[in-house]
Amino acid sequence: MIETVLAAHRSYLRGWNDGPATGDVYRSGLPHAPLNGVLRVAGQEPDEAYAQACDVLAGVPRVWWVGADSDPGTAGALERLGAQPTARLPVMVAEVAAASVVPDPSGVVIDETRDIDEFVTAYAKVSGIPAEAVPRAAEREKAFGHGVLRLAARLPDGRIAGTTEAWFTDGLVTLYFVGTAPDQRRHGIGAALTQAVLRRAAVRGIPMAALTSTPMAVPVYERMGFHEVGQYQLYAF
Repeated sequence: MIETVLAAHRSYLRGWNDGPATGDVYRSGLPHAPLNGVLRVAGQEPDEAYAQACDVLAGVPRVWWVGADSDPGTAGALERLGAQPTARLPVMVAEVAAASVVPDPSGVVIDETRDIDEFVTAYAKVSGIPAEAVPRAAEREKAFGHGVLRLAARLPDGRIAGTTEAWFTDGLVTLYFVGTAPDQRRHGIGAALTQAVLRRAAVRGIPMAALTSTPMAVPVYERMGFHEVGQYQLYAF
């Protein structure tokens, strides 16, 4: 399962690449580190891979994902070359049919949105993407076509209180940009958005869901039936 999950993650992030594919290096050009980076080192000397990545990703904030699909010794090699560990992110999965049910927040309506500009504006505020970069992020989002499902949680006045993006590939749904507006947190909106993705995955016959969590959010996802199958160590370089 972990191999499928990590392959789906690589597939999604390559979709952000603004230009011809360059293997396991992707560059959106956006001033947001997770959207520029290296997905793994596999079958390549670390020094060579590091030099190539520094060249391709020059001028943008970037990260290096080190997980179970990276060659053994990658983390140590990166540290030797000067990369700095920044975060450890659990990789979690859940059986769609067995996921726990959570209550829908009162007064909040969750539904698919096709207004990509509005959707990106909402998640950019939560994710730390600068306002001036939103138009470019929206253009990259539009390049995904129909492979992505975008759900927005709306308040009675129409404002977006939370977002999530679902990537369907290889019999798996992977969640990204699960976020809630700061003034709407602790109302269960993020969990409800996750549940809404699982419901739609069930309709499509998708058996498994996956996501990369922050350590703080792990208990929330565990209550929904997710469990950890691996971790990513992120490096800044």
